[in-house]
Amino acid sequence: MRIAVLGVGSIGGLILGALSTTDHGLVAVSRAETALRLSAEGLVLHHHDGPIEMIPPGRFEVVDTTIDEEASQVSQSIDIAIICGKSGDTELLGRIARNVLVSSGMVLSLQNGLGNVEKLNEIIGKERVLGGSTTHGAWKDDSGGIHWAGFGNIIVGSLERKSPGQIETSLIQAFEHANLKPLWSEDLNSSIWMKAIINVAINPICAIAGLENGMIESNPHLLSLSLAAASEAATVARNKGIDFPDIDIESRVIEVIRSTSNNRCSMLQDLMSGRRTEIDSLCGRISEEAEASGVPVPVNSTLYALVKAIEISNTV
Repeated sequence: MRIAVLGVGSIGGLILGALSTTDHGLVAVSRAETALRLSAEGLVLHHHDGPIEMIPPGRFEVVDTTIDEEASQVSQSIDIAIICGKSGDTELLGRIARNVLVSSGMVLSLQNGLGNVEKLNEIIGKERVLGGSTTHGAWKDDSGGIHWAGFGNIIVGSLERKSPGQIETSLIQAFEHANLKPLWSEDLNSSIWMKAIINVAINPICAIAGLENGMIESNPHLLSLSLAAASEAATVARNKGIDFPDIDIESRVIEVIRSTSNNRCSMLQDLMSGRRTEIDSLCGRISEEAEASGVPVPVNSTLYALVKAIEISNTV
């Protein structure tokens, strides 16, 4: 099986590095400096339990989209395209995925935020789109090394089917062999919303305060803010008919904070690097959904405004 990772940032780098231990063919679709580094130096993966793995550049094919915008060099040769890029790039990455997939191939979105699967459905066709989320924590250092900072799992599911088909089963097996702890979800919408709830509870707070995830729990004020943001998002989800049976939201948020305690969340990394964040598809989307249903979400609205203000100040 040939697997492409589209967007080799923190999580994309972790997925690419972990899958490098399997016997599947791999393609890294990235751009500019990241693509050049992967081609010349390979990938350095700092495992969560200590070892440092040096993955040689020959282990995967690299496509630089600044040179090959549509990834035409791997056109229609990919069985699974895993999209790990920013939610703002979903349309572009969806077009690339459509171009590189074999006729029976499928795309998996492991992106943060809400609305990504729906966009991909329009571009590729909902019968070929999988969605998912991960509680693995990762961050990228200045030299491009990937730090597997928190060990979790990957949830994969489909809006079309309750059980995995042949290609989905092959993907899950690949994740198992890579020690990524995959789980199949029969309720993808709930899984995506749960990931969004966790994201709004952690990412904007750590991004604004410049803290690693675990620092939230050590500060009662930050923890209270985190849980309030999660509670608001869960209320919005339930108003949309999405429920979370047998899940204690507060306990789940604290569990992820602890399991990724040493992680610098992607939103913090983006602000530190002067990049656009995914706040629009997280707190911004929660605020939009809340307004449509008349639900007050003052914490999410405030976090959204603060992160946007920092984004603007970074561009001045």
